[in-house]
Amino acid sequence: MSLRRALRGPQTALSWLTILPVAEPPGPFDRALGGAVIGSTPLVGAVLGGIAATAAFGLSFTDLPVLMLGLLIVGLLAVLTRGMHLDGLADTADGLGCFGPPERVHEVMHSGSTGPFGAATLVLVMGAQATGYGALIEQGNWAAVVFVVFLSRVAPVIGCRITLHATEKSKFGALTAGTQRLTIPFWVMGAVVAGFAIEPVPPIPGAFTAVVVAAFAWAFTAHCSRRFDGVNGDVLGALVELSALIALCGMLIG
Repeated sequence: MSLRRALRGPQTALSWLTILPVAEPPGPFDRALGGAVIGSTPLVGAVLGGIAATAAFGLSFTDLPVLMLGLLIVGLLAVLTRGMHLDGLADTADGLGCFGPPERVHEVMHSGSTGPFGAATLVLVMGAQATGYGALIEQGNWAAVVFVVFLSRVAPVIGCRITLHATEKSKFGALTAGTQRLTIPFWVMGAVVAGFAIEPVPPIPGAFTAVVVAAFAWAFTAHCSRRFDGVNGDVLGALVELSALIALCGMLIG
């Protein structure tokens, strides 16, 4: 495998999942590349986490209220990712909140408007995330900021495991669902090691948080797959945002 081919997954992931000035490499966007992109999302998370931590460090020198600092970090991450994960969170919440078969759920999710479940979920999750990031800024725990964003991007790797399939008519899901196998233990173990490295004393909140997020990612995508008859990009976006919230809670407990 050439170096150019090996780097195509991370390069495409940065180009597609962020607004960073990274050119998408030439070539077809097929299922093989889709799997490489998902397998590279934790690297994207590490990059975004580094940017967020740098911004948080700079903001810590201002006199802005802690909650406002947290909101600015949440807003920065939304801008850096074009808000795609927040959109997925709202659509997934609306889908889980409605009655009917998968066909009706898909109709609600793709209606183009945000319903009450989606709106309420966005407000609660973004507000809770802002509070969490603000608390980490107050503690000066910049490594934890990086870890939270990184860990939230490990979750989609689990969500695209080989036992789950894509929902009908999901273009992104068709390219990514069911593509991950060996990358899952690799990134989960990497997250556990990283969590232990930044919090090496009992109760080891970083390593424990990594395990909790991994278990949540598995259970949440399994439930969504049953409810939606598969997984799609919206489910993966919701998984990122919810995993970030759980990671923030884990890093602040104890």
